[in-house]
Amino acid sequence: MKKTRLKTALISAFLMAALLLSGCTGTQPAQTAKDTQPADTQGGTVTPAETQAPKNANNADDSGLNNMTALEVSKLMGNGINLGNTLEAYNHQAYLNGTDPTLAETVWGMPTTTREMIDGMKAAGFDTIRIPVAWTNGMNYEADDYTIDERLMQRVETVVNYALDADMFVIVNDHWDGSWWGMFGSASEETREKAMNMYRTMWRQIAGRFADYSYKLIFESANEELGDRLNDKDVAKDSGSLNTDECYETTNLINSEFVKLVRSTGGKNADRFLLIAGYNTDFSRTFDDRYKMPEDTAENKLFLSVHYYTPWDYCGTKAVQSWGSPKQYDEMNDLFKKLTKFTDKGYGVIIGEYGVLTDGGSKPKPDTDIYFTNLLNNCDMYNVVPVLWDCNGLYRRREGKIADETIAKLFLDRSYASQSSLEYERIIANAKAQMAEDYEFAQARMTDEGDIPATDDTAVAWIMYQAADYGIAYCVGNVYDPTNKSTGVKATNALITGEGQYTVSLDFSAAGIANGVNFSALGIYNGEKLFPGYIITIDSLKVNGEETELTGKPFTNSDDGKCTRVNLKNPWVSKPPDDARVADGDLEGISAQVWQIGDRKRITTIEVTFTYSAPVQ
Repeated sequence: MKKTRLKTALISAFLMAALLLSGCTGTQPAQTAKDTQPADTQGGTVTPAETQAPKNANNADDSGLNNMTALEVSKLMGNGINLGNTLEAYNHQAYLNGTDPTLAETVWGMPTTTREMIDGMKAAGFDTIRIPVAWTNGMNYEADDYTIDERLMQRVETVVNYALDADMFVIVNDHWDGSWWGMFGSASEETREKAMNMYRTMWRQIAGRFADYSYKLIFESANEELGDRLNDKDVAKDSGSLNTDECYETTNLINSEFVKLVRSTGGKNADRFLLIAGYNTDFSRTFDDRYKMPEDTAENKLFLSVHYYTPWDYCGTKAVQSWGSPKQYDEMNDLFKKLTKFTDKGYGVIIGEYGVLTDGGSKPKPDTDIYFTNLLNNCDMYNVVPVLWDCNGLYRRREGKIADETIAKLFLDRSYASQSSLEYERIIANAKAQMAEDYEFAQARMTDEGDIPATDDTAVAWIMYQAADYGIAYCVGNVYDPTNKSTGVKATNALITGEGQYTVSLDFSAAGIANGVNFSALGIYNGEKLFPGYIITIDSLKVNGEETELTGKPFTNSDDGKCTRVNLKNPWVSKPPDDARVADGDLEGISAQVWQIGDRKRITTIEVTFTYSAPVQ
């Protein structure tokens, strides 16, 4: 999730905060604070017998999987679910001090995993389970000892066997893991070499342990760490040495080493299916031609892993409580269609995480069902495997079921058992028909008066805003969609017709309390397309009706080549981009953070007046 795109930047910050609050995220979407889902602090009872791996699970019937391709296996994997915030719960020092692994997996609020919980997932319509693991929990790597503690290995093996016994596909990865991945971005060559040595040693042990296990067990090279997070400073304080090109190169190298290492361990690993982490696991960053799938000695056995939490304000925060505008349908549908870049080359694709996070309890956020429906239809259309991120939220582990009846039926209807009697062409036809019907309904839903519609031949200016506590938001990102907002926010946007002075504003009076600013920018949708090279000059910023002095010199640029923007507060831009431009041509002292305001400052209104001018010839 840490991405140069704004959306991903917001994800990173939110997840960092969540980790600090709940131990679930890491510095970025260290996963897991996707983990605003409810905690269950009562550990399950685990009998001595349950701590041992069930016999013969490693000899489960493979049903000829070794003779199948990744694309063929995709059709068998049905729906998936994550065992979130559990075996990746980070408790490194306590574990090294002797904490039992069945207790360590509860430190982020989850119950101890039992066979019944996994059986309940299968009964709920999930044919695949992803088991995130923090392997350095049981590794004294700071002392250059990369041996994985046997207790941890046994515990992971036990849970893997629960899932194989339930006839599920199983994905095992190394997940955030205390953010040791930042060692790859260290300024020290010695530290970078240690990182690769640790990675190789880790996977040599894991692959060796499971070498003869069923082909239904899939190894995943990483979580969201391959990409920008190779520069994380949590462990390696001197990290940050890699530029973007080098992050891509290092990502490709790590994935290549992963494949070669696993293949070298023999047994079924010689042709086991492997899941390769995309760049940041972000769709758009992975579509970049700098990202390369690794070479493989086995034919057609690789899957690509990407995650989907778009738009983040809806999927991951409480700020936006609705989804389903035509623009949002278009965004999702267009991104999923681009996955054919990989499936057309024979790679399977697994959405290793997606979700609309609950604020507590098992009650879904409004519109979760239509969001999931469209996502699952896209997965059916393009033969993609969806794996829900869940932390005892929608699926209640102790109860062994999904409490919400609408969501429960949705997943059960998409299980392999429910669709196995249908020809694949029929599955695609059904998905197309429902997507068309839902899109027509979305168009009818557009009832907001006064919104300037987003079309290909209009340019619209608006204020992107995200409160410091993520409680209130308006249309954050490069795509203008006036419905992507917290309920009650009133916006006055501007139709841009060329050079001139314009004013845009936001009014939070009816939306609740907007505290401070986490992110804000002035955006012009289609600005780069219709007015290439034009420059935005901020003339006035008023907060609560009072003039606010800018603390730096703002600049104009574009993240995506379509939307023109000026950042008012964007802490994720550490240095000016190459396309930065200002009206006077002097880039000295430009900044992406020119609006300084306390996090507890209550904001009622924001008003920006700006001049839009053609580039100086």
